Amino acid sequence: MPLDLAYSVCPHDCASACTLDIELESPQKIGRVHGSEANTYTAGVVCAKVARYAERVHHPDRLTRPLRRKGAKSATSTLADFEPVSWDDALDIVAENYLRAAQKHGPETVWLYNYAGTMGKVQRDGIQGLRNAMGYSRQHNTICSSIMLSGMTAGVGAQKGCDPREFAEADLIVVWGSNPVYTQVNLMTHIARARKERGAKLVVIDPYRTPTARQADMHLRPRPGTDSALACALMHVLFRDGHADRDYMAEYTNDADLLETHLQSRGPDWAADITGIPVAEIEALAKDYGTTDRAIIRLGYGFSRSRNGSSGLHAVSCLPAVRGAWKHRGAGLYGSIGQNFNVNSSLVTGIDDPDVRRLDMSRLGPILMDDPEPLNGGPPVTAMLVQSSNPAVVAPESGLVRQGLMKEDMFLCVHEQFLTDTARLADIVLPATTFLEHDDFYTSYGHPYLQLGPKILDPVGETRSNHDMLGGLARRLGADHRAFDMTAWEVIDDILQTNGLGTADELKEKRFIDISPSFEETHFLNGFPQPDGRFRFKADWAALGPDHADLPDLPDFADIIDSTDEARPFRLVTAPSRNYLNTSFTETDTSIRNESRPTVMLHPSDCDALGLVEGDRVRIGNDRGDLVVHAEPFDGVDRGVAIVEGIWPNLAFEEGIGINLLVSADPGRPNGGAVFHDTAIWVRAA
Repeated sequence: MPLDLAYSVCPHDCASACTLDIELESPQKIGRVHGSEANTYTAGVVCAKVARYAERVHHPDRLTRPLRRKGAKSATSTLADFEPVSWDDALDIVAENYLRAAQKHGPETVWLYNYAGTMGKVQRDGIQGLRNAMGYSRQHNTICSSIMLSGMTAGVGAQKGCDPREFAEADLIVVWGSNPVYTQVNLMTHIARARKERGAKLVVIDPYRTPTARQADMHLRPRPGTDSALACALMHVLFRDGHADRDYMAEYTNDADLLETHLQSRGPDWAADITGIPVAEIEALAKDYGTTDRAIIRLGYGFSRSRNGSSGLHAVSCLPAVRGAWKHRGAGLYGSIGQNFNVNSSLVTGIDDPDVRRLDMSRLGPILMDDPEPLNGGPPVTAMLVQSSNPAVVAPESGLVRQGLMKEDMFLCVHEQFLTDTARLADIVLPATTFLEHDDFYTSYGHPYLQLGPKILDPVGETRSNHDMLGGLARRLGADHRAFDMTAWEVIDDILQTNGLGTADELKEKRFIDISPSFEETHFLNGFPQPDGRFRFKADWAALGPDHADLPDLPDFADIIDSTDEARPFRLVTAPSRNYLNTSFTETDTSIRNESRPTVMLHPSDCDALGLVEGDRVRIGNDRGDLVVHAEPFDGVDRGVAIVEGIWPNLAFEEGIGINLLVSADPGRPNGGAVFHDTAIWVRAA
């Protein structure tokens, strides 16, 4: 029996942001972690990796002391290559190097790089406040959501939409480019309820038969990067067969007549040639969608991770507008709803100076190799802080990232919980707390709850939170930003009161606040968040980003993907795995055991043609490099498609570098974004 129960919020980069009940086996030791039944979205469910969080927080390999490198940088560095140093000395070294670099090249030479290792508003975003206070290079956060944001804004006008709890009220559920069995298990709870209580039909659209697709009544497998063609064909049938809601479109949309005319030449036959999906399957889905009022679409991030992902997402977002699905409960569109929250957290972030350059985080490799175009004409990056991210593994063109971080004139400080691949390349490594060891509050991009995550455990060893570490560094740099002189709890309290959300103590008592907009707002019955209040079938890409020339105004297939050719006959999809969350949990024993090793799923006929059997070593590559994985014949993928699940540590691969070696740092259209699922490769027996 646990000694007690504590309460918190999962901090990891997942739409669920689960409300957690945590068993305390002692004042300083946790046991099993449970999803809270008190939260109607979490609904008592949590993924297996978070349920085992004790493996992570109490891991013997946690970093507990500041470290200074003793010798030359190496991608295979171990703790033996570093020596302990005091926090004061470590921060002095970091500050001295940043000041020296700024004196030589100007403050924009320093880049404080972070992302979503924690989703807490204080612990994640404080680094932005230090950037702004010092005039360091700003960051264009493209690695995850920029392509989706552009696609949603093109039509809907913002990253808003249905409450995810509405899935339980749907009669037809379309999961498009997502595998929630792996990535959003709570959503499956609500989907399962709809299937059990309402007999809802589940359709999954994904290039391979994921565990979610295995549960589906219908699985459509488009070729990677061709989703927009399928969406166009579905709309063609809606207009052709009288299922388009013309009254709705007249009231809530623009350019419906133009869209209908445009789609006349983009029917199922046209789409079948592009997508590889049989005409009969396209017709069947169109009929189901056209005759079901309560039809809801889960827009996943999968198909948006492509050069044409924004236009593909815009095309899919047009479907509920053509159908008039927004009128009904359990219908419409659910992607990212992060902009439902309107919390002013400028106390943490400071105010951006538009005259300071903004660097695209997904183009880290070219930036570190001094490519003038992504440097925006500014100085080289010669000093970095990496916090809540692991770019040596995650960023595209990871070979260039490694080269750049190993340059003699690059000073790198990493604030981390473990010796990650990025930390192995650091000059100074600082030990970080987990979410159980600091205070924070959380919004979500997947549900409408604002939540408090209070400190439960004392920090392990000499670990410090992001907020505390940044405050110590800020004082040495002379940064003027009042949040750094406050505790995290004081910052939380100030932000909540500023936004009329009560006090930190009140939120601690409540645990969470449901700040759901009304049904009318989430379904845009009072108008869409566009200047004229209307959904846009015709996208104004020029208003959304500079790289828009190749994107079609009206929904269409934009043939700008990294297409296969004779030299590279396979399309690579680097999909999430069940037991890893980006690069988190890659250090825990159970996750490693369950995932085993990096593999590539190939159709059995492709394996036969290459002379491969299960477990064989396979070399995959392109002009950016090559690496070895192991073959996994799988009939749930089409010929010419290769699936590698999980962002494995570099050292999990035979030659010490991982899958993002092969992924281009080209920006997704129109405003940047990592194109993780848009890669042509060759495959050979190793």
